Amino acid sequence: MAAANGEKGFVVPELEIKYTKLFINGQFVDAVAGKTFETRDPRTGEVIATIAEGDKADVDLAVKAAREAFDNGPWPRMPGCARGRILHKFADLVDQHVEELAALDTVDAGKLFLMGKMMDIPGGANLLRYYAGAADKIHGETLKMSRPLQAYTLKEPVGVVGHIVPWNYPTTMFFFKVSPALAAGCTMVVKPAEQTPLSALFYAHLAKEAGIPDGVLNIVPGFGPTAGAAIASHMDIDKISFTGSTEVGRIVMQAAAMSNLKSVSLELGGKSPVIVFDDADVDMAVNLVNMATYTNKGEICVAGSRIYVQEGIYDAFVKKSVELAKKSVVGDPFNPNVHQGPQVDKDQYEKVLKYIDVGKREGATLLTGGKPCSEKGYYIEPTIFTDVKEDMSIAQEEIFGPVMALMKFKTVEEAIQKANNTRYGLAAGVVTKNIDTMNTVSRSVRAGVIWVNCYFAFDPDAPFGGYKMSGFGKDMGIDALDKYLHTKTVVTPLYNTPWL
Repeated sequence: MAAANGEKGFVVPELEIKYTKLFINGQFVDAVAGKTFETRDPRTGEVIATIAEGDKADVDLAVKAAREAFDNGPWPRMPGCARGRILHKFADLVDQHVEELAALDTVDAGKLFLMGKMMDIPGGANLLRYYAGAADKIHGETLKMSRPLQAYTLKEPVGVVGHIVPWNYPTTMFFFKVSPALAAGCTMVVKPAEQTPLSALFYAHLAKEAGIPDGVLNIVPGFGPTAGAAIASHMDIDKISFTGSTEVGRIVMQAAAMSNLKSVSLELGGKSPVIVFDDADVDMAVNLVNMATYTNKGEICVAGSRIYVQEGIYDAFVKKSVELAKKSVVGDPFNPNVHQGPQVDKDQYEKVLKYIDVGKREGATLLTGGKPCSEKGYYIEPTIFTDVKEDMSIAQEEIFGPVMALMKFKTVEEAIQKANNTRYGLAAGVVTKNIDTMNTVSRSVRAGVIWVNCYFAFDPDAPFGGYKMSGFGKDMGIDALDKYLHTKTVVTPLYNTPWL
């Protein structure tokens, strides 16, 4: 592992934090109680800004604004093409602020600045454009009834939506949720993660500039037990969309059930397997697995953290994987030569280091990494374990850090059994040149997305969501639009009709 924290020769952009208040009914406002909290730069642990802290009283105001905008405002009543035009303008404004938005996610979440400029921020704009194009294509069906009745279905927006967004991909997850809900004609209250509120507040400003009516999009930064709980249990919110841990997902679902039985969609944890077969190109597979495990410092729900390699290439794969991990440059995420930035905050940093210690205590062999690599900030070396048993914590529990667990298998059947030996089912990778193996494994592994000879192959048209305890409901694709729509059936009698 090469450290780059002390290196010069790159420019950190000057960044003014413009938006730190709650955004309710089209205005930036202080919290009712006047409370604030600090958001910190994971590169140093230093405070970036003080943010207004919303709680139940602020959520009540935001929901009131969203309810008024839905029940009496223009957004759900305007033609889909009109909503689409506004979403296109919103996307154009995002594109105009790529550098600033990428910098906000870098200082707030430790994300690579270059990746933010190339992928995250343009990807958010593209999601807006995808759903802008879908906004005027929402329609029901004419039904063929079995008796003299005329019937059809309508697709109607569900109403007021509560979105609870995680900290690992602040921009991507914001648009995963907001874009289809806006296209459907919903109004909403968004709670960004307390670790990463900055870009969401900037997007609120751009949404208003684009022409999204007041009350349609409200942003309430705050903490899960207060603001998040108020959203999940609110009697006037019609739907919750949550991305985060399985433990908190349970709490959200329980609160929804105990309040008004609002519908819930959950994208939760993962412990995704990548299965590498003997016929794979070893160099290609090593690079793919390295990307699957260490992208975004392992802070990604679909990280390929359980790596199963067939015995014929296992030794060569391990050797090359260690060599590649040692070449990884960990350092300031503004440095374009850096591969891995800091974990998002001190809590996550300590959690990852704790899991590394647990892995060693349980008998796994640490081949490389496993240590902090900076005097300040939350940097951890890319880590590889071998001799990992299926029942070890590092093979069963989501670590959300740069930790790879390498395991060996003999047969296709064994690989499938091991891949499915988890309570999660979010994603999986398969590396093989054999189409029969690919077909068998991709149909046998219980996960919401299977990437064959690729990884992180996301696209706006490709639905994404989990099986088992990774949750239910899809982000992206037309499936995501559908979850923000109700289906209503309308039936009238037919008289003197020559046919049904």
